[in-house]
Amino acid sequence: MGQAADSPQFIGVLGKVRVRGPVGRPRTRPGAVAADKAYSSRGNRAYLRKRGITAVIPEKKDQAANRKRKGAKGGRPVRHDADLYKQRNTVERLINKLKAWRGIATRYDKTPGSYLAGLHLRASMIWIKELT
Repeated sequence: MGQAADSPQFIGVLGKVRVRGPVGRPRTRPGAVAADKAYSSRGNRAYLRKRGITAVIPEKKDQAANRKRKGAKGGRPVRHDADLYKQRNTVERLINKLKAWRGIATRYDKTPGSYLAGLHLRASMIWIKELT
């Protein structure tokens, strides 16, 4: 795949997300998705809207400028819950802990299966460390 961006993978990754509550089976539809500006595409927002998921994604400056330039035809401004967006740092810290492992940070693994196995292994190590 080379130097592919993360944004085109957004819908595929979100399709694999399972949200576990205290009881019952895992839900496949989270209540909200918080992401950075890189994921603020029209396609990603439309997908979230279609599934009834709240998008907590700030709008890029160029997207806002284009929308304003179009006037009334540009549509409404994107809603953005700043308080919910601040909680995104919990996930960012976890990603930084995962990337502290060289194999994940550099993506040395050649197959998606081995990369996923590395992610599971590193996540297990973090979880065990948090328990002790």
